[in-house]
Amino acid sequence: MRLKSIALAIVSLTALTVGTSALAQKKYDIGATDKEIKIGGISPYSGPASAYGAIGKAITAYFAKVNAEGGINGRKLTFISLDDGYNPAKTVEQARKLVEEEEVLFIFNTLGTPPNSAIHKYMNSKKTPQLFVATGATKWGDPKNFPWTMGWQPNYQSESKVFAAHLLENKPNAKVAILYQNDDYGKDYLKGFEDGLGDKAKSMIVSKISYEVTDPTIDSQMVSLKATGADTFFNITTPKFAAQAIKKAAEIGWKPTHYLNSVSASVGSVMNPAGPENGVGIYTASYLKDPTDPQFQKGKEWDDWLAWMTKYQPKGDIKDVNNVYGYTVAQGLVQVLKQAGDNLTRENIMKQAASLEMTLPMLLPGINVKTGPDDFYPIQREQLARFDGKTWQLFGKVYGR
Repeated sequence: MRLKSIALAIVSLTALTVGTSALAQKKYDIGATDKEIKIGGISPYSGPASAYGAIGKAITAYFAKVNAEGGINGRKLTFISLDDGYNPAKTVEQARKLVEEEEVLFIFNTLGTPPNSAIHKYMNSKKTPQLFVATGATKWGDPKNFPWTMGWQPNYQSESKVFAAHLLENKPNAKVAILYQNDDYGKDYLKGFEDGLGDKAKSMIVSKISYEVTDPTIDSQMVSLKATGADTFFNITTPKFAAQAIKKAAEIGWKPTHYLNSVSASVGSVMNPAGPENGVGIYTASYLKDPTDPQFQKGKEWDDWLAWMTKYQPKGDIKDVNNVYGYTVAQGLVQVLKQAGDNLTRENIMKQAASLEMTLPMLLPGINVKTGPDDFYPIQREQLARFDGKTWQLFGKVYGR
């Protein structure tokens, strides 16, 4: 009887040891090892949206900082960031290269609505994370149909509704002219604005004119919009065209109440090239601390950001909020990878991305990152701001949830 008990104890101990070993076992998918995590990126380092190339460079610089400090759980981050020129056909080519040839664990922060739309089904068919995409299109928060794709920034329709609410409160009889990029990005913003105006959309909106991303300028559209007699302008454009629109409005003497989408609110890449004096009074929505705002140019969070810019991103424009964006989204990914631990499977990367609740140093006060299995919109809060010729002045409440 005693021998039988000892035997049972040995069997139980062996089972416990095997079970513990299994629990501690590292799990990897392609792109991850004991020493490395391979991450893919696609940015427009050339072409009509090249101002956004600063984001890819900032992410690269932040990962360099992480690696210099020992990596994530002892693993080096290898970021392979390719140029697509904001051309969806090129995005497809680069995504296939990253997934099938470079064999990255996942693709991170691919920029633009048309480029991401072009690889949306492909990434999900490959069951490879298309994580924290750099676009606020509403479609990126659909875990039921696209469980491998997740957004990052506030979605465009929600932001447009903030502008519409402000307009209805302050200028309910406005005559609105709208310039928008003729793609999913522009149409998403437009839909949110019309929905936000509700029944008044038909009477308030007097003109909607689009442009193609391949157009050299939007001068003719601006002249046409002014001719409608509109006293309010919603500027749904990417940086190159946003700067052109602001500058052209000044040249033709059109001074409407002006709303500018947040994706083109960089002082360095939009407001200064347009002539900062031409942008005085423009409204936008913000969720990041603007590096030109004196109120944020102090304290540890600013000092850390400035030290990183100085050491790892010295060629970057300190006035460009795209550098703040890259720094912040990279910090979000670092948290996901820390949470993933030694289980570096694609499935677990998405699980951890959908299990976030945190604040980050360069987000505005009152704005956080929160996700869940059914909530793929990490940032859902914004605050309105007005340009004073030097920086964006925040005002009012924080919108969103």
